[in-house]
Amino acid sequence: MGSHIAEKTLQTHSMEDLSVQYVNLEELDNQQKHETQGFTPRSLVVRRGAPFRVTLTLSGRPFNPQTDTLIFKALLGRLQVSFPITFSKKASRSRWGACFNQEGLNTLVPSVFLSTPASAAVGQYSLQLHVLTQHGQKAYMVGRFILLCNPWSREDAVYIPFEDQRDEYVKNESGLLFMGTPRNLVSRPWSFDQYEPGILEICMMILQLSPQHSKNPKQDYLSRGDPVYISRVVSAMINCEDDRGVLKGNWSGDFSQGVPPSKWTRSEDILKLWAKSGFSPVKYGQCWVYAAVMCTVMRVLGIPTRVVTNFNSAHDTNGNLVIEEFYSETGMKLPQTTESIWNFHVWVECWMTRPDLGSGLNGWQVLDPTPQERSGGVFCCGPAPIKAIRDRHVDLPHDVPFVVAEVNADVHMVVVRQGQVISRSIDTERVGSLICTKAVGLPRPINITADYKANKAPSSSTRSRSRGSSVSPGGTLSRGSAQGLSVSMALLKMPLSGESISFSVTITNMEAIPKVLKEHVNAQAKTYNHSPSDTFWESHSLIQMAPLEVKVLHHNISASQYEGLVGEDLVNLAVVLKDQASFQTFLASEEINVPSPELSIRVSDEDSIVPRKKYQAVVAFTNPFSVPVSGILTVCAAGLIEGKVHSRIHLLQPGASVERIVSFTPRMVGMKMLQASLTLENHPSAIRGFHMVPVKAP
Repeated sequence: MGSHIAEKTLQTHSMEDLSVQYVNLEELDNQQKHETQGFTPRSLVVRRGAPFRVTLTLSGRPFNPQTDTLIFKALLGRLQVSFPITFSKKASRSRWGACFNQEGLNTLVPSVFLSTPASAAVGQYSLQLHVLTQHGQKAYMVGRFILLCNPWSREDAVYIPFEDQRDEYVKNESGLLFMGTPRNLVSRPWSFDQYEPGILEICMMILQLSPQHSKNPKQDYLSRGDPVYISRVVSAMINCEDDRGVLKGNWSGDFSQGVPPSKWTRSEDILKLWAKSGFSPVKYGQCWVYAAVMCTVMRVLGIPTRVVTNFNSAHDTNGNLVIEEFYSETGMKLPQTTESIWNFHVWVECWMTRPDLGSGLNGWQVLDPTPQERSGGVFCCGPAPIKAIRDRHVDLPHDVPFVVAEVNADVHMVVVRQGQVISRSIDTERVGSLICTKAVGLPRPINITADYKANKAPSSSTRSRSRGSSVSPGGTLSRGSAQGLSVSMALLKMPLSGESISFSVTITNMEAIPKVLKEHVNAQAKTYNHSPSDTFWESHSLIQMAPLEVKVLHHNISASQYEGLVGEDLVNLAVVLKDQASFQTFLASEEINVPSPELSIRVSDEDSIVPRKKYQAVVAFTNPFSVPVSGILTVCAAGLIEGKVHSRIHLLQPGASVERIVSFTPRMVGMKMLQASLTLENHPSAIRGFHMVPVKAP
């Protein structure tokens, strides 16, 4: 593709004078070399700090370097830079420049390399060519090009050294978001869609519509060379609290005026709906939706980005690194105060240098587009270096103290009776107990907790049991044999949808005297970021303990008792033991999730899939529920399927199975994700599945 020239004569000239007839922007070759070949925009897309080639077709007479001068002018808004075409042998990476390709130089059809600084502003540029001869000057509008960050260039602030990391954190169109609980992760497939038609242009509009650009376009353009600045602007623009941002948050449970956050599966739907609506906020988002859309935007802009989940994430409003949870003496968890712990919270990390803070803080930076607290008067968060979070450098800017609290607060679990504290226990491990992201090149989580927490060695992604400790009213914390009793709770098996929840309570009498205990066990449903609702199951019993006895009590919650709670809900389990003689109270608690059933996907010819050939996949589902189900099956895959494929499933009986065949045609080489979701009409479960499809070069 080339550019037919729009000529503007600045001075009279002869008919035989040098002129430009055509400029070929060499899109295919340039985008291949610049790792932007997935984009299909109306403009050339290149990365800063690397040369790109254009071919000029001259007419009138050959170019004469003794008498003629060719000058390019790049314009970004009202900013402009001019640079002549020279005979230099090497393109610069630190400044704007242009030089002839001297290999086989044809003075009528010369090839020219244009270079941009590795710190150039990200944006859409206009390119002009000015021709100066002895007879006058002419200007030509050559075309437009979009300039992105360049993680392949060592001089760029977003350079990341390994090719597999660039494939994962810049080019990968799909990923996994991790939810659930540390003991029982749920992998939610997400399509980032950065190469889908129109997405690049929408991401450019996010920068153009920011308050910073509206207030001072020149200063905004001058600042766009800095990924610290860009990432902070995008963090604020993904939510709509202060601007014309992309997503409106909703944690009320009433989504009747929009789309429930759990229904979104891809960024393309959200970004295109935002653009189609005249840039009105899309309803609705929650943390994982905000983070996934921000990941799309940052990858489009060329900044390496990954989605991260912090399990048991603290929202500490007063900064004392303490979160209090209150329980009744029968084990019912009481409504939270303004401070809370989310079962999980999802944000992004972006890779960049931090010359503003010092090279020791280069690398991954936390950015959180979910509107929680204002930062500099705006609902955004970051970029906060994870090295600063780990070392608790709370004096640094961009929300380091807030993120430190999210991963490090202590939990004080308090049992109350008639407003009086009757016991208090402290859990120093629950908050930030697992921080994870998708592994490079593999559809599984990787534990990155040690990156955030000093002296925290990588560990299993599960905690086998919760711990209980106690103080007598008005006393100080005591542990071990000083208490005379210990209690713990453990799941016997990770439950699946349709199965019973089976768990045990282990009580150890650590004294050589018998004890009589009252056991209260309580189960409540809760969403990941709210206090639990009312009790839906409970058990009460009197326990006789012999001296030094260890007793294991088994409990069972049938599927029929919780079936209406599966899907996005979790279950808060708690046991309170009361010593009938000493009146000491002991608490242990655990929050669990019951994963929804999954769709299975099989792909034909999986080891020999190449672009532009048609293949088939089979999506299957077996109904594990006790009632018939009906719903809509939706299949999508960035780079494999245009749009979405829908299929209706009607009255599938308990235990029965159904299969649907879906055709797809790969567009380009790479690992692609085929994902499916089943929305049921008469059941709350969110049923999903995914399959990774390797597309190889022919």
